[in-house]
Amino acid sequence: MPLLSVQDETMRFGGLLANDAISFEVEEGALFAVIGPNGAGKTTLFNVISGFFPPSSGSVRFAGRDITGMAQDDVAALGLIRTYQLVQLFKDLSVAENVEIGCHRVTKGGIGAALWRRGWMVEQEKQVTAKARELLAFVGLGDLAKMPADKLPYGQQRLLEVARALAAEPRLILLDEPAAGLDTHETEALADVITRINQRGITVVLIEHDMSLVMKIAKSIMVLDFGRKIAEGTPDEIKAHPDVLEAYLGGTEAVDA
Repeated sequence: MPLLSVQDETMRFGGLLANDAISFEVEEGALFAVIGPNGAGKTTLFNVISGFFPPSSGSVRFAGRDITGMAQDDVAALGLIRTYQLVQLFKDLSVAENVEIGCHRVTKGGIGAALWRRGWMVEQEKQVTAKARELLAFVGLGDLAKMPADKLPYGQQRLLEVARALAAEPRLILLDEPAAGLDTHETEALADVITRINQRGITVVLIEHDMSLVMKIAKSIMVLDFGRKIAEGTPDEIKAHPDVLEAYLGGTEAVDA
């Protein structure tokens, strides 16, 4: 049984058909990429999967359960966690506190307890702090725990967002353009982190425009164009697919860049 199954997912916004009967499956442990031109419907697909809004038609199943139209918090509670195109941090809190908030998605009392530190929450503090420090070390931010989040360079803010998502103990993590705005060195660091996340047994689905990153780390790739799925396969298969070259990649040279 696939961990994630999307069947005939269609999303309309008035007269705009953003997703057109998209179907695909992601096996547990996969590292699956979704690519396509701007406006191809990639983020809309993530929004439907993560419960940001329900599809116009079609279904989404996660771990054998129908989650179509389920609220975001309920989807997250099942272990399906996402990040966004734009970094969304608590910038008035420290680096460590941002990750601690993620930890409290899976502890008694939730995020409210993390923010207000009430009562029994103090008893969990050492455990949560230790977990946050471990995750910060995992993404390469271990020495920056006390720094205000808004003082981090942009690339490190991206890594902090990933650490916070991991704190929620996802079974599957959706990464929406995690390399956007990163330089070559930062992208290499991110690629290493994503690969190690997957090696921990966490299923990864990412949207990404950086073809070098996608071809380096993805095991399977799906391509969208004008809201439709036009191809799916291994990186080598996608590199050679004529519809992909025509619609998005612009030739073999662009794929191998």
